[in-house]
Amino acid sequence: MEEEQLFRVIIVGDTGVGKSCLLLRFSEDKFNENHDVTIGVEFGTRSLKVENQIIKLQIWDTAGQESFRSITRSFYRRADGVILMYDITARHTFENCKHWLEEIKQNGNSDVIIYLVGNQADLISMGESTEVSKSDAERFVRDNNLSGFMETSAKSGLNVDKTFMEFCKILVQRWKERREGEPAPRPPTVVKLNESLGKKNKKSKCC
Repeated sequence: MEEEQLFRVIIVGDTGVGKSCLLLRFSEDKFNENHDVTIGVEFGTRSLKVENQIIKLQIWDTAGQESFRSITRSFYRRADGVILMYDITARHTFENCKHWLEEIKQNGNSDVIIYLVGNQADLISMGESTEVSKSDAERFVRDNNLSGFMETSAKSGLNVDKTFMEFCKILVQRWKERREGEPAPRPPTVVKLNESLGKKNKKSKCC
């Protein structure tokens, strides 16, 4: 049986952008209209097959409130990837991505994969206006050298699986590059017992 490769991912962003709903939709294919505000950290898992490699995503949904930042910061260092979320109908949540990005860079690994997600796309079809254009989001991705961008709806499921699949492809590619870049293990030193004994016996005759 092929061994699973584990990747740890955290979801960050302002309160109310839909982080917990995105996690629930991806991990259990469910949506909870009345989901409580996350207290600290929530957790979910799901296994996928990407490029013939079975991977297991361990996903941590972090609280957006400032009072819980000290708890969530401890998870950055262990993360292979970060999903940075905002609400496409609330401009301030997008603008706050700058602050979240600073926090990720201050507390996470220097080469962590960061993927931008604009959630609540379903509200547009219900008559609400978009406050963050795709071009604004794409510019933010380019300017900050992020790994990708997608608009989603945790409620309808729009692009949720697609987002995580694209995100996982990037994670797997990085993992393969690291593995191939590692130096080959040195062969163990083999000492033949007879040769070793022979050298000792030879030395003893000279004394």
